[in-house]
Amino acid sequence: MASATPNTTTSATSALTVAVLGTGIMGAGVVRSLRRAGIDVRAWNRSIDKAERLRDTGAVIAESPHEAVDGADVVMTMLFDSDAVTTVMHDAKPAAGTIWVQSTTVGIDGTNSLRQLAAEFGLVFVDAPVLGTKKPAAEGNLVVLAAGPPHVEERLAPVFATIGSRVLWVGEAGTASRLKLVVNAWVLGMTAAAAQAIALAEALNVDPHDFLNAIKGSATDSAYAQIKGTAMIARDFTPSFGLDGAAKDAHLIAAAAHAAGVPTTFVDNLCAVVDAALKKADGAPTDLAGIYLALQAGTDDAASRGA
Repeated sequence: MASATPNTTTSATSALTVAVLGTGIMGAGVVRSLRRAGIDVRAWNRSIDKAERLRDTGAVIAESPHEAVDGADVVMTMLFDSDAVTTVMHDAKPAAGTIWVQSTTVGIDGTNSLRQLAAEFGLVFVDAPVLGTKKPAAEGNLVVLAAGPPHVEERLAPVFATIGSRVLWVGEAGTASRLKLVVNAWVLGMTAAAAQAIALAEALNVDPHDFLNAIKGSATDSAYAQIKGTAMIARDFTPSFGLDGAAKDAHLIAAAAHAAGVPTTFVDNLCAVVDAALKKADGAPTDLAGIYLALQAGTDDAASRGA
């Protein structure tokens, strides 16, 4: 059963050094939150310019993963996928006994593979994906889904309380990543449904703002639908939750559903829609709201009409 930990910090923060590997949209916000709490941070990113932007926080900017983790109490990986995490952790080579907080969304097979890697390196593995996007990460308002050995909960409490408004410990490693897939299935499906409704409104010469106003405050409303829907109408696809990451997650969800024997008709179509939107984005940095691109009137990609 999940247990929730409130957002509180302790004097233990000053005794911790955290290495953050990956300072993209989410990792950058985590670094800023940790530094606000006075936690020593070493940050590394493959594109060094993204890490350099965090120098004003007081974080130490490392030139290599190994430099970042050397002497760190906790290593957090916030990268793109399991292949990236595996490569970076082989380069990092943290000391045996180091706590590894793995926050990249990597799916079931990816988590199992990384658990094995942690065992090979003698690391304490904590499966800890997060819920939230750019703004919650920057504000320390993520929801941390944590799973791992109970004896590290107290040690990690000041770290998780700093980056998250809520922390849910949900059992042994692997459980949190499975829960993340469930939550992302909901998020992606809800976003696609909002995009479909807005595209339909526009095609029927209905003001799409009237759609958002119609559901506003009702049982069918959600803050997420209002935020993403407004972005779709404005064609503002500035990344908060990247469309490329959403496509990766959609395929992880489909694989998990297939392996579990859950009918995949919906998620297979969702994968097709997200893939079509990503193709239309043509390499431009694009938010999940850009899923609208595959559903707007005039879209001629047959796959994008599958949901």
